[in-house]
Amino acid sequence: MGHGRWDNNDWDSYTTKNTKGKSAREIFNSSAIHPDMDPRKIQLRESRNSADNPHSTPIILALDVTGSMGVIAERMAREGLGTLVEQILDRKPVSDPHIMVMGVGDAYCDRAPLQASQFEADIRIAEQLKNIYLEGGGGGNHFESYNLPWYFAAKKTEIDSVSQGRKGVIFTFGDEECPPELTKEHIKKLFGDDVPGNISSKDLLKMVSAKYDVFHVVVEQGNHARSHKKEVYDSWNKVLPPERIVSLKDYNKLSEVLVSVLEVHNGKDPAAVVASWQGETAKTVQDAIKNIKPAKAANSNAVPLPPSHLKLKLKP
Repeated sequence: MGHGRWDNNDWDSYTTKNTKGKSAREIFNSSAIHPDMDPRKIQLRESRNSADNPHSTPIILALDVTGSMGVIAERMAREGLGTLVEQILDRKPVSDPHIMVMGVGDAYCDRAPLQASQFEADIRIAEQLKNIYLEGGGGGNHFESYNLPWYFAAKKTEIDSVSQGRKGVIFTFGDEECPPELTKEHIKKLFGDDVPGNISSKDLLKMVSAKYDVFHVVVEQGNHARSHKKEVYDSWNKVLPPERIVSLKDYNKLSEVLVSVLEVHNGKDPAAVVASWQGETAKTVQDAIKNIKPAKAANSNAVPLPPSHLKLKLKP
């Protein structure tokens, strides 16, 4: 998927009809997981080059939809998505963005711990974002299942960019700690795959890093992060290198931060990136990208193949 091109007029028409003057529950009115976004029913998601997008770059936005984190999806639906795509197309930190949106919850207790759209390049990104079920769940285990998107991306996506020597990008967003592992029971339940045992988040990161550069955005305004900030960062520092952990102090500036991360990651001078924004946006961006490094300078977690003991026996 990923045909078509983003049109600002389409976005203006979409927001006028679907978000202006509406509450979050009116925008996201699903009462259960949308069948098209249910990983149990998804065989494969594809980001393919086309005449519209000959150098496609797959970007996965995996949004925490538990508790207080529902504001992230709401922000993206109202303004953030338009800003994000428009700025990517204008600033060109990557070529021909193909965007997939995900909803992330807690595999231990939520009905819909993972939801996944198609890769799209036009207004269909917004139309699928609106289908996310804001379950508002989560548990008391001090983490959400932020590693589910890693497994999905590693095993359930095919992307043409890799054949052109370019990885895709995954951003997960949330205010809680990194989960220690993904259990074989959850993998079977959510994906239908049989694996020999639980897979640690570190090994999942190695698996997905063969195709994607992985970032996690710590949403510091979230209820959990406000109370357990040190614990949140400590947990992520055990799994991700510091140049892949993004500190977000103002979720209203999320899109500007994401574009800035992509710019620095792909070689633009951080000071120039900060100077390209104004006022409070510049301050938020400066804090968020302080540890980001160009991809060629960063320590890579990529491996050509998963470790031999993690080779998966998939359901036919």
